[in-house]
Amino acid sequence: MSQIVITRERSTLRAEDLEGFFVGWPNPPSNTKLLKILNAAYAVSLAWSDDQVVGFVYAISDGVLSAYIPLLEVLPEYQGRGLGSRLVEDILARLDDLYMIDLVCDPELEKFYQPHGFTILAGMARRNYANQSGAK
Repeated sequence: MSQIVITRERSTLRAEDLEGFFVGWPNPPSNTKLLKILNAAYAVSLAWSDDQVVGFVYAISDGVLSAYIPLLEVLPEYQGRGLGSRLVEDILARLDDLYMIDLVCDPELEKFYQPHGFTILAGMARRNYANQSGAK
């Protein structure tokens, strides 16, 4: 496997670079929708191997006080190698001057995020699974 490079640059990112994410999602966003999401994000960290994106994380933010990290994705064949941690550390470095950085995760992922400074909090979430692939 080639060396993995983490970058924040997205100006050359194409929909075809984003193949294979959202494994197990019943109605995932298309590559075109994912490209739109990443281009609209406040901050993005991308992991590249050769000419393929193999992982990404992004944040939305007011740029003043708070940010939210909606998604961290790593292709299945690249999982378990510390790539998710590298992506989280890179995005957190970009958001370091903000007061709060929040995310929502399933309980089995809490141990992944805790070493990165995240604390388990009570929270609420609303999901509209009919729009899981992205607003029309």
